[in-house]
Amino acid sequence: MPYLFVHGLGQTAASWEKTIGALKKPLDFACPDLPALAGGTAGGYPALYQAFSSYCGRLKAPLHLCGLSLGGVLSLHYSIVHPQNVGSLVLIGTPFKMPKGLLRLQNLLFSLMPPAAFGQTGFGKKDFLALCRSMSALDFSHDLHRISCPALVVCGQRDRPNRKAAEDLARLLPGAGLQIIPGAGHEVNADQPGLLAAALDEFYANTAK
Repeated sequence: MPYLFVHGLGQTAASWEKTIGALKKPLDFACPDLPALAGGTAGGYPALYQAFSSYCGRLKAPLHLCGLSLGGVLSLHYSIVHPQNVGSLVLIGTPFKMPKGLLRLQNLLFSLMPPAAFGQTGFGKKDFLALCRSMSALDFSHDLHRISCPALVVCGQRDRPNRKAAEDLARLLPGAGLQIIPGAGHEVNADQPGLLAAALDEFYANTAK
């Protein structure tokens, strides 16, 4: 019954260390490294999702998925396609419909940055931009009903761009809870790992049997 903690774009698997270290109950967990899964491919989101899906398929179900941003998108996508394999779902700062205007602006800014600036993301500049562009058409609005496992939607109090999406996602996912983490921005696992761990402890104690 593995717990998967899936990092966001620009983070690494190590970004979960403080949160996992603050959990009261030890878990059988894994933190997949997304660039390593994708092999640094320029295939964009479809290739990354297929790599993530294959990784999950090699693990024993049910999986307990906890993803932030890009990691949340992948976890949401997998839960829609393979609902029978997912025991619980935590989505942190996760859009279920990509904000195209914001993505276009971000991609423009990213395109002006030097290649060296993308080193910490695990992807080269070309692969990073291809990934961002390929996500612009994602829209899971009409598929959320396929998710039947317990779910928790989390958003940082200061993550204004994703607050409305978090509230909508919690409303649209059957039986989902909503947790706003005080003092946190988008990267809740980095900003408030202790408070995030407390929210996860409560959620897992009540739902992930």
